[in-house]
Amino acid sequence: MLEGINQIGDLEWEVPVGYVPNMRVPGRFFLSRALAETLEEGAVRQLANVATLPGIVKHSLAMPDIHWGYGFPIGGVAAFDMTEGVISPGGVGFDINCGVRLITTPLTETDLAGRKRDLIERLFAAVPTGVGAKSTLRVSNKELADIMVSGARWAVERGLGTGADLIRCEEEGAMPGADPGAVSAKARQRGLPQLGTLGAGNHFLEVQVVREIIDPEAAKVYGITEGQVCFMVHCGSRGLGHQVATDHLRLLERALGKYGILLPDRQLACAPIDSPEGRAYYGGMVCAANYAWTNRQVIMHEARKVFAQMYGIDYDEMRLIYDVAHNVAKFERHDVDGASMEVCVHRKGATRAFGPNAPGIPHEYAAVGQPVIIPGSMGTSSYLLHGTTIAMQKTWGSTCHGAGRVLSRSQAKKEVRGKELREQLAKEGILVRASHDSVLAEEAPEVYKPSHEVVRVVHEAGLSGIVARLDPLGVIKG
Repeated sequence: MLEGINQIGDLEWEVPVGYVPNMRVPGRFFLSRALAETLEEGAVRQLANVATLPGIVKHSLAMPDIHWGYGFPIGGVAAFDMTEGVISPGGVGFDINCGVRLITTPLTETDLAGRKRDLIERLFAAVPTGVGAKSTLRVSNKELADIMVSGARWAVERGLGTGADLIRCEEEGAMPGADPGAVSAKARQRGLPQLGTLGAGNHFLEVQVVREIIDPEAAKVYGITEGQVCFMVHCGSRGLGHQVATDHLRLLERALGKYGILLPDRQLACAPIDSPEGRAYYGGMVCAANYAWTNRQVIMHEARKVFAQMYGIDYDEMRLIYDVAHNVAKFERHDVDGASMEVCVHRKGATRAFGPNAPGIPHEYAAVGQPVIIPGSMGTSSYLLHGTTIAMQKTWGSTCHGAGRVLSRSQAKKEVRGKELREQLAKEGILVRASHDSVLAEEAPEVYKPSHEVVRVVHEAGLSGIVARLDPLGVIKG
């Protein structure tokens, strides 16, 4: 799969201009030889296709969890000039602001002894899961419009969290630039009943234990200790975000001729950033991103209540370390050839990893950089890392977002039996609760690249530094 690709570092590869016609810049990706065995030719071609888009700056990039996606490869990162560049839903994904948050508790693994199954059942009852899951939280159309603008602050103002939660969210839980007028009635209708729900696919609520501290200094800053029980929430903007992406893809496909944009793949449908179509997509995307931050805030609140009721711990003792998005386009300032430049950074299955003293990260974390959260795959470890200066220089402050699939969901269901997997995980001390066993087959650990190897690559490439390793104790799947 590496034919025609040049290795330019131990873990860094370049796809030269000319790999596909009309490339404006080279492609770059980060991968170990072990992971190269899983590299899909289609994903490399998608990476090269992104390099043909107008206004792309420096490189088309991909992280070590690279795999085939819609338009951009998953794990893809690209920045575009604000004047000549474009914005593309294929560079964000359908689940806008799918993201992860990590929360600590004062409990240890021994505190869960004999009550872990009860805890998992109570969490499963508290957080609606599965395709089309509906929330017990009822919001009006007016409240939904407020959520799309205010994001997680809407929830905190209603007692579903604390002010400190907002400080420890990327963008403090709400991006500016929301345009509720760019969100269709169908998208709103889909979003109204789903606030505070996990959904399906690879989304989860996982109870974990901090098994190992690798960077004690950063761990102290982040407030995480070995043996501590934590929980992690992974989900996004549900049906609202999916519909926003679907609606605007149609509009952008129709606008390609208007702007004379020729594409190697119509899944890269796009428009100039400052065009009416580009502005409308961005405004709708921000609405969906803000909805997603609110969604994770509500789920975290419900999980905190379960822990508080079961173990008699204070709500405030369950501290949000951070919340990071991994499907979003954002306007950011970066250094380009020695000059500060505003660009539109697309991260599609990639996580922001801003380094020490970078703008936009909590003051309390400035010395070590932004927390980065890379989840495992149900039976494998998750990792807390920190952003780096190297990431700021090489990848627009970006790193990988997870392990990356190697089997499709349909392939997984043919090769893995959910019931057997659940029983095997239980023998390993990992309790799993899902709406049905076929969900487990789709998300089995062997369906993904090894999380430890993906994380090793970004650590050794300097894109993020490992702080702690967390192992699963119990998992709720959509």
